[in-house]
Amino acid sequence: MSKRQILWLIPAVIYTLFTFWYTDFGGPLTEQEIAEFSKPLTQRMPPDQLQYITQFMRNDTGRQFLMVNIIDNNENPPDVEGAEPGESADQLMGRYMEHMYAQLSKRASHPVIAGVAVHDALDLVGVEDWETAQQWTTAAMMRYRSRRTFMEIITHPDMVDRHEFKIAALDKTIAYPIEMQLYLSDPRLLLGLILLIVTLMLDKLIPIKKSKGSE
Repeated sequence: MSKRQILWLIPAVIYTLFTFWYTDFGGPLTEQEIAEFSKPLTQRMPPDQLQYITQFMRNDTGRQFLMVNIIDNNENPPDVEGAEPGESADQLMGRYMEHMYAQLSKRASHPVIAGVAVHDALDLVGVEDWETAQQWTTAAMMRYRSRRTFMEIITHPDMVDRHEFKIAALDKTIAYPIEMQLYLSDPRLLLGLILLIVTLMLDKLIPIKKSKGSE
């Protein structure tokens, strides 16, 4: 195998391995999977909320999605068992996210964007309680490899035990999933472009062998 072939083979293998890890090829959730994921939730959710989550699973397309989170922190969170008395909302959320990040990273899921609100809501339409809907603290978007991955995370025993930290840290929140129609920051696209550019640059450094008989 020539140097040039090896040069192009290495990034191709890297990209293939990353894509297989980053992408869920399992297709939509099956009825058996939905039943298995629903079992631990029956003890934590009222029937109407469980039905809502079940419908979310049944409408699965098998694709990745982003969870849009709009958050308003609790300025005076209550004490929670397992945390120090008087901990702030950020500290309580940190306890929750400590385990959340571990579960996310194992399943090729991660934050896409996060930031602190710099002003109250500038545009509200169709909202009756203007004052409540106007004030928010932070916003974030989390990428999940699939709805299967999402359900694996929220039903994991470590997350169940930590959920009270999140509830105590929040005054209110809105979270809803979106499937991307435009996603230019997809790591598969970025990695592919980076590997292509680097490989092309290195390829230029490999001298071209002259054929026999050429001067």
